[in-house]
Amino acid sequence: MRRAEAVAARWERGAAGEAATARLLRCLDGPWWLSRPVRARGRGWRVRHDLRLAGRRFNVDHVLVSPCGTAVVVADTKSWHRGRPTALVDGRVHCGDDRHDQVEAVARYARLVEAALNLPGVAVVPLIVVHGSPVVPGGLEAPVSGGTVWVLGAGEVVRRLREAVQTLPDRHRAQALDARVKAVLSPYR
Repeated sequence: MRRAEAVAARWERGAAGEAATARLLRCLDGPWWLSRPVRARGRGWRVRHDLRLAGRRFNVDHVLVSPCGTAVVVADTKSWHRGRPTALVDGRVHCGDDRHDQVEAVARYARLVEAALNLPGVAVVPLIVVHGSPVVPGGLEAPVSGGTVWVLGAGEVVRRLREAVQTLPDRHRAQALDARVKAVLSPYR
């Protein structure tokens, strides 16, 4: 009974964290061409939540398509212990305990999404959004086989994504990429 209650509590914390991340990402969503020029660079992301690849059991918490149509961010929300900092220890992510297996899982999800999209020239970036545990300002770039995973505190996510947009928004390219994402990833049920 205790084990079932602990599992239910973890699921509840996870769902609350995912909902908090979804609220954070709302300010990025929406057409960039309708916002003021000062804010335009941070708008125009297409944001989707709780998706899956056909034939796979895992879910992707959040998928973001960049306003320039050249990148997809595969984001996973984690609600880690508030009293333990998230840090790199010998190249592995720790929050009290070693959490690098979760980092590797997000990198795997991103690679599977990239393969399913099959769009050369589109970067697929893995990201972990951490709620609770403090992450160093600016976040971490955790090394994984074949690249890195961004590990950001919830307060850093919007700023880092806005800064990541280095090219002018391209509505048509972004819409085409979003349509491909929608075709490849379906709602998780």
